[in-house]
Amino acid sequence: MTLALQLAEQGLYTTTPNPRVGCVIVKNNRIIGQGAHLKAGEPHAEVLALRTAGERAKGADVYVTLEPCNHHGRTPPCVDALIQAGVGRVVVAMQDPNPLVAGNGVKRLQASGIQVEVGLMESVAFNLNSGFIARMTCGLPYVRCKIAASLDGRTALNNYQSQWITGEAARADVQHWRAQSCAIITGIGTVLADNPSMNVRLSDISRQPLRVIVDSQLQTPPDCKLLSTSHPQSAPMLIAYANDANQQQQSLMAKGVRLLQLPNQNGNVDLTALLATLAQQGVNEVLLEAGQGLNGAFLQAGLIDELILYYAPKLMGTDAKGMFAVPELTNMQQVTHLQIIDVRQFGQDIRLRAKPKK
Repeated sequence: MTLALQLAEQGLYTTTPNPRVGCVIVKNNRIIGQGAHLKAGEPHAEVLALRTAGERAKGADVYVTLEPCNHHGRTPPCVDALIQAGVGRVVVAMQDPNPLVAGNGVKRLQASGIQVEVGLMESVAFNLNSGFIARMTCGLPYVRCKIAASLDGRTALNNYQSQWITGEAARADVQHWRAQSCAIITGIGTVLADNPSMNVRLSDISRQPLRVIVDSQLQTPPDCKLLSTSHPQSAPMLIAYANDANQQQQSLMAKGVRLLQLPNQNGNVDLTALLATLAQQGVNEVLLEAGQGLNGAFLQAGLIDELILYYAPKLMGTDAKGMFAVPELTNMQQVTHLQIIDVRQFGQDIRLRAKPKK
């Protein structure tokens, strides 16, 4: 199963909107087939492993990281392929949260006389597909909030200068988080202050995630970098807004940008509605790269699933910008409690991953 999970990781940047799945087939204590799902529309991991195993798959043990599908999507059901191959046992890391599967794949296999076991290395398999699971169970993508800060928790000087707080090694690590995300969200404040590109700059990665600007009053300059590097296929762009206060719709649409009007009661963008819309479009994982305003809004709304914090060995002082702009807290019961899940060093910078306790 460890090997199957390693195979599944090959699809880390490419399988969206599908889950990452790996499969290993074993007979007489020897591996006779293995495969990984790499791209939506291409063969699933089980089918690729069965192709390698051929007739030897009869009576063999199959280790797969996610319950085999039993429905027709872009490809035929994997359950049918396993039954036709005559495998003897299927060991599944975790049940598929997709309502079209959700235990039915296991039942089909068992009804055909195949022994099935579920739960081996389940937590590892869960973490590999946290976005897909969130979309299937909650109707929202998995949101990671990435922040680069000084040791005193500051993200930009008071004049908004922030390049560069962290070093090259930390910034290179960010590229991998971007690459595995289906969408990157930033705010209009970051666009106006930093004029970022927010694309994936890895030579071996061709897929660019959807880039989303949260811009309540539609102030995005048509000549900003995000729009000048946008392309419907290679680097698609979406702007979520509440009101077209500056009459910019036509000029932005002329740049090939999709506009989505989602006002809330306060005249800002409804963030929950935005995430739900992205989920409906097949977005599994979101990387939030924004300033303290939008970060604070996501945090207050309970929409952040994980924090990726890069701390640089620098001190920027009280007047510099913080991580989260939230209303003043008046007692310790109001603070956000975190569970630290990983700490490691990149150059001189420290990366801390944590999850808000909900």
